[in-house]
Amino acid sequence: MITADADVPAEFVRALQSLRDERLRPEVHLSEVPAPGRIAPFSVALTGEIRVRGTIDATEEDPATGRIVVLHDPVGQEAWDSTFRVVTLVRASLDPEVGADPLLCEAAWTWVQDALQDHRAEHRALGGTVTRVLSQTFGALAERPDEVEVEIRASWSPPDGDLGPHLAAWSTLLCTAAGLPPVPDGVTALGRRH
Repeated sequence: MITADADVPAEFVRALQSLRDERLRPEVHLSEVPAPGRIAPFSVALTGEIRVRGTIDATEEDPATGRIVVLHDPVGQEAWDSTFRVVTLVRASLDPEVGADPLLCEAAWTWVQDALQDHRAEHRALGGTVTRVLSQTFGALAERPDEVEVEIRASWSPPDGDLGPHLAAWSTLLCTAAGLPPVPDGVTALGRRH
């Protein structure tokens, strides 16, 4: 992540620290990737994937992957209604039965809203899309099972630079899409060591 620099606003440095300090479930693995440079003067991007413990087959695909981008413009942008904007993506493979549910997209959008609410991630200007893709095979490939993937894109504006709850909400969305059960109330999942 970006380190303190004379040209980097203190507010953005504090926001980055709030991301570093957030403890996530051990199944969530993050990596920093290049962030978009033209949307805002300051940004950071992380990819995430779910790795379920006890998986024997190392070639098995991750049940869910995603990306979270934090944008910061010290003068703000009118559409954001803030100096920060969080832009997220989550992709997950689903059981074909679940994927066939006509209410899947509506349900997936509630995952976004519930995750933000559960982590008390205050926000404004929430918007997004949910896309369901059903792949059926034919001919020589007809033996393959149907595949269903859901893609959830969402963005919102935190009122300030305390971004830990927003990272936690996004990671909960990633876990929900992967089909992981929620962590019970009163139980704290231990995250990675720093």
